[in-house]
Amino acid sequence: MTANPLLQGALLILLSEWMLVASGIIIRQLSDSLPTEVLVFLRNSLGLVWLLPWIIRRGRRELPTRRIHLHLVRALVGITAMSCLYYAWANLPLGQAALLKQTSPFFVPLIAFIWLQERIGGAVRWAILMGFLGVMLILQPGAGALEWGMLIALAGAALGATAKVCIRAMRTTESPQQIVFYFALFGSFFAALPAWMNWVTPQGYDWLWLMALAAASTLAQLLLSRAYGLAGAGTLGPFTYASIPFAAIAGWWIWDEALSIATLAGMGLIVAGGLLVLKRKG
Repeated sequence: MTANPLLQGALLILLSEWMLVASGIIIRQLSDSLPTEVLVFLRNSLGLVWLLPWIIRRGRRELPTRRIHLHLVRALVGITAMSCLYYAWANLPLGQAALLKQTSPFFVPLIAFIWLQERIGGAVRWAILMGFLGVMLILQPGAGALEWGMLIALAGAALGATAKVCIRAMRTTESPQQIVFYFALFGSFFAALPAWMNWVTPQGYDWLWLMALAAASTLAQLLLSRAYGLAGAGTLGPFTYASIPFAAIAGWWIWDEALSIATLAGMGLIVAGGLLVLKRKG
């Protein structure tokens, strides 16, 4: 019997989102002993280790590319976004960090309009407005509760959206494996200098956590790419919001974290606006 592509894609998205939350848990675990810059560098360089079997078997045939400039741009933007995200995972409640990461869909239409001249429809404009109203509820800029971690997480979401638009520009010629490989390769180079300037050598069990971080992050990227090869973004996109309850439950279970009423209200607006954006894209 033929498997349902939508069901397969949804399950892959859910597994990908859980892998991302697992990465956040590991980052929180390591953040007391290792700086963000070191974590970003080692995640990418160790990610190459996990990709070695594929590189050895198929790399000579599948790695050559004529779009190296786009891979470089994607890696530079993506590494900066990753640094912001890792800082947020380490310094904000897990549920809040996951929530702010999920504001990325609101930036994608704006960046695609500027870069690819893609038109923004009326419904998407309303969705973007809803999303940013939700962000304002979470940030509470007039209540004296504004945190740098929140702003950094928001900047990471915007940069992550830019990386997604870059992937969109490459999707007709580049495979998911190529995209993941070149990101890990160039990302390691771009992350090397900040890591060297803030270097702390991992000790003992840190290396096991780091290998797990690289594995979880790399697997999340591959699962996401595979899922979107089975069904469209508008159909599968809503499942990406699973990372929010995953992260909130993990934060409550492990670190006794709770979310404020304002954050929960902002969460509702962001999820509703995000679903509207994704519906229009589908």
